[in-house]
Amino acid sequence: MAETATSFADLAKLKPGQPAAAELESQGPKLDAQGRAYGTGRRKDAVARVWVKPGSGKFVVNGREMPRYFARPTLQMIINQPFAMINQMGQYDVMCTVVGGGLSGQAGAVRHGLSRALVNFNPSLRPVIKHAGFLTRDDRTVERKKYGRAKARRSFQFSKR
Repeated sequence: MAETATSFADLAKLKPGQPAAAELESQGPKLDAQGRAYGTGRRKDAVARVWVKPGSGKFVVNGREMPRYFARPTLQMIINQPFAMINQMGQYDVMCTVVGGGLSGQAGAVRHGLSRALVNFNPSLRPVIKHAGFLTRDDRTVERKKYGRAKARRSFQFSKR
């Protein structure tokens, strides 16, 4: 249950709701047996499973190098945004598998999963990555098609003659 305060002196003694940076560092990384941190990312209909470990910057998506899988420079920029925010480009090896959706949704899912994996690897990065908005799941999806309509909202062409 939540603690209640009746005066300002009691208010000063209450514990803060958010853990401080020192507490985040004391939590330590969440690593598997191979020394990797894991994060799941979702965007639209895409789901990405991402593993991060220290390394030379190798980035593999579904068994292919990231520039071959995501050929568009904008998609590559979206994926590398978490590394750019923490100024650690090329210091981690990333391996991920992505299923569902299109390339844009998959890129967003990889960015979300990569951000979560980085926070699991180094909890002190959480404030920076969270402030950038990369830990927030973007829940927008395609609206379904309705009957009597050409698409979700578009009507059929109207003509009186």
